[in-house]
Amino acid sequence: METERASAVKPVVDDLHRVFADRLEAIVVYGWRSRGPVPTLALVRSLSVDDLNACAARTGAWRRAGAATPLLITRADFARSLDAFPIEYGEIIQHHEVLFGTDPFQGLAISHADLRRACEVQVKSHLLHLREDYLESGGHYGDIDALVRESAPGFEALLRHLARLDGQPADSPRHLVLHAQRRLLLDPRTVGDLIALAETDGPSPVDAVKLFPAYLETMDRLADFVDQWREA
Repeated sequence: METERASAVKPVVDDLHRVFADRLEAIVVYGWRSRGPVPTLALVRSLSVDDLNACAARTGAWRRAGAATPLLITRADFARSLDAFPIEYGEIIQHHEVLFGTDPFQGLAISHADLRRACEVQVKSHLLHLREDYLESGGHYGDIDALVRESAPGFEALLRHLARLDGQPADSPRHLVLHAQRRLLLDPRTVGDLIALAETDGPSPVDAVKLFPAYLETMDRLADFVDQWREA
């Protein structure tokens, strides 16, 4: 792990050891190229209100160090929730690094059917919010620009999830564009521009406002695809 991320999560690890002692089973850092506070998940043997109060007293220090408030959950609850949060937990299982304990996700797998249903929900939700937020923008250039840029990371995430459904690589923009073009039948230029926006923190040569009509058409096509999805 990079030194900066390790320094950010060290107070979390130290405090969770103090609060849970031998009830602490594992701590992992996760996140797909996450920006901002470093996310962690801790699996514990039991979790009480006293534990939550002890952790709540430390959240300010964690934020100052650069760490996000950790997800606290028992191993049994995590396993029972895989069907409810297949995308969120699938991302954690696929992209994590163990900070303490043994890998807590060995032997756990996301159901293909659960992931497909969750992808359908997210694609259609993304499309609905895209339309609604465009109306809310009132046609103002700056608001549309912000809408496209802020929603682009969610679009990129959708492509990763759909690539996972097909068992295809999804670890680079090139992989995502190829899968989107060949399997999802999306325009590769539009997909590439949206991914470029998603992965750029600062100014970008992509005109987000001009991109919006093609973005909306792409999401329409994606919604049609997930309605009729069949294994490749």
